[in-house]
Amino acid sequence: MTKIYLYDTTLRDGTQREGISLSLDDKLKITRKLDEFGIDYIEGGWPGSNPKDVEYFQRVASLDLQHAKVTAFGSTRRKGVSPEEDANLKLLIDANTPVITLVGKSWDLHVRDVLTTTMEENLAMIGESVAYCKSFAKEVIYDAEHFFDGYKANPEYAVATLQAAAVNGADSVVLCDTNGGTLPWEVEEIFTAVAQALGPHVAIGIHTHDDGECAVANTLAAVRAGAVQVQGTINGYGERVANANLCSIIPDLQLKMGYGCVSDEQLRRLTELSRYVAEVANLEHDDHQPYVGGSAFAHKGGIHVAAMLKNPLSYQHIEPELVGNRQRSVVSELSGRGNLIDKAHQFGLNTESLNLPAVLTQIKELEAQGFTFEGAEASVELMLHRTHPAYVPPFEVIDYSVNVQQRRGRGLNAEAVVKVRVGPKRMHTVAEGNGPVNALDAALRKALLDVYPQLSSIKLVDYKVRILDGDNATAATTRVLIDTRQGTRQWSTVGASTNIIEASWQALADSMEYALLKRDA
Repeated sequence: MTKIYLYDTTLRDGTQREGISLSLDDKLKITRKLDEFGIDYIEGGWPGSNPKDVEYFQRVASLDLQHAKVTAFGSTRRKGVSPEEDANLKLLIDANTPVITLVGKSWDLHVRDVLTTTMEENLAMIGESVAYCKSFAKEVIYDAEHFFDGYKANPEYAVATLQAAAVNGADSVVLCDTNGGTLPWEVEEIFTAVAQALGPHVAIGIHTHDDGECAVANTLAAVRAGAVQVQGTINGYGERVANANLCSIIPDLQLKMGYGCVSDEQLRRLTELSRYVAEVANLEHDDHQPYVGGSAFAHKGGIHVAAMLKNPLSYQHIEPELVGNRQRSVVSELSGRGNLIDKAHQFGLNTESLNLPAVLTQIKELEAQGFTFEGAEASVELMLHRTHPAYVPPFEVIDYSVNVQQRRGRGLNAEAVVKVRVGPKRMHTVAEGNGPVNALDAALRKALLDVYPQLSSIKLVDYKVRILDGDNATAATTRVLIDTRQGTRQWSTVGASTNIIEASWQALADSMEYALLKRDA
């Protein structure tokens, strides 16, 4: 297969996204992960922009990278200054990376209005900067900023900027859609013309942004026209809306277009890589991201799932395992019997002993009342277990109450009373909390801990409330989702009611029952 070189700029362009701030250690962790995955170039940052990037290049040299080349990013020399006197170029050389990426202007508008210099001086800035960096035996990648806008405005000059880099030794030139507004057919047409103008001896890459939601398509179009290097970021993180998403580009190139990017084994780590970078960046992973999202191979419609049980390829464009993801079905009011069969198999249950029609009817009735089971699979598994003739609930709720008071000198206080039966024993406990749900949680644990001491390690990690019919104001139906964790295992349960305490109790009690159901796992 023809090799396409992967250039990752998550650590530089990706950090320009609002809400992302990577520490030095974060950047080093991601560097290791990108190297393990098989990325060819890792753009570590701009050493002339901040002290953290300077220190990154000092510390990254001690990493035992097995494959990737680290590159330092910076601009061409300033106007009227020789390369030897340019402080930015000095920092690039001092970064001591095997590769330097230089960015320069290819749009006459930027030369005139941003650099405020002449067209000839800009060409000299590009050529002299490339030649200077090459004199240190560096591999030099030249990024032609705003290339497509520049080509539309003045094609002869835009191509001349690339030639200035190429004749002075640039190892590759990269056409950048910096404003992200170019369309795929424009990219392919312009890229083809540029490749012909530069000749076969010049390696060309592509760098796109997603402002028109075409970054991935534009990258693929460029590869069709001859690009041998693709630049992008993990999960598409980047300035404004996004950069080109390598998590989509890589499988598109390798699985759909027949190009070689990474080994098959490395490709199977793509989902892991995507989620790892999101975790390090402290961002919620996008479940609806193609290929690597949690919903990428999730099936909700009953007809779809019924077909999938017969042949998984009937409603999937690839086998999810190829990118390290997995197929799953979603249980909801749109479900058919096949959804529950598939879900029961995932839970390791024998469907012959379960009353699937009863569970399906119950799910549809409860969703009509405001429940949702897409994000509460623990509640679904409990419903399936409860239809088994041999299932014995670990506890039975007799009744509960909760009282919230504003007490002088003590502030706001919540007190819960819970009565439960565990086998022949009847437990009656009282507990206080900083709110009604906390008090109920404490009282229920107190009632059960003597019999089930393992509940002490269970933690409520998230509590989500959604008002379903806001027109009814404070009388609206409320849905509550509770996320609970024990060690490395996490599960979600749901409740819904016009009374937020009842909705919370439903989800809370299910969470405890599920924990006890899984206590032997």
